[in-house]
Amino acid sequence: MQGSSRRAGTMTDVHRRFLQLLMTHGVLEEWEVRRLQNHCYKVHDRNATVDKLEDFINNINSVLESLYIEIKKGITEDDGRPIYALVNLATTSVSKMATDFAENELDLFRKALELIVDSETGFASSTNILNLVDQLKGKKMRKKEAEQVLQKFVQSKWLIEKEGEFTLHGRAILEMEQFIRETYPDAVKICNICHSLLIQGQSCETCGIRMHLPCVAKYFQSTSEPRCPHCNDFWPHDIPEVFDPEKEREAGISKSSRKSLRTRQH
Repeated sequence: MQGSSRRAGTMTDVHRRFLQLLMTHGVLEEWEVRRLQNHCYKVHDRNATVDKLEDFINNINSVLESLYIEIKKGITEDDGRPIYALVNLATTSVSKMATDFAENELDLFRKALELIVDSETGFASSTNILNLVDQLKGKKMRKKEAEQVLQKFVQSKWLIEKEGEFTLHGRAILEMEQFIRETYPDAVKICNICHSLLIQGQSCETCGIRMHLPCVAKYFQSTSEPRCPHCNDFWPHDIPEVFDPEKEREAGISKSSRKSLRTRQH
């Protein structure tokens, strides 16, 4: 946030509905946010010119500033998709989750979070998480119950599961970065390019610096011989592709067209 330098805006019914729906979803990709914005204009002010998304969100944030709440933009760590979430700047996300989860469930999340942050890969296996069930605060939890709670975290977009391992969802990273930096100062990893919290990424085998995959993709996109930005040694990892929203949009249209064609054929 920009602090007191931001001039307070005015909230209309369009802004209020947008905020309410974003709160309901928790986190949305940028294309979903744009669609949501257009929907709110159609419902409340069909004839108005739709504001640029950045200006629209800045206007809402200027009103939310005094409440220590902000609509924050980030990117997914695996493929660089832009995402937006409503972030409470005054409390940690674990306490924010208290209204949705029981004490022992919150403690399970804390233990999963610690394993994820401590790991070299940014993932914690379900086995390692479930092995900590006996240490949970509050009501005792069986491993079968704990498996179901982990799935609740996935459905609520706090965790992502990949092949039996869990990592933080982009929503959790957006909302919990400050909490993680303060709680795990010795274990926290920072991207050498964007200087934000890093959970998943690539590291230099020589000097050990780390980079988000989307940052790797952008930094090396125009070079045929990638070298570490810190020590200049050869970067040994595969370079991911830069996320292209236009390609994604075209692929989505193509997929939608194929689905529509199949529907007509049946």
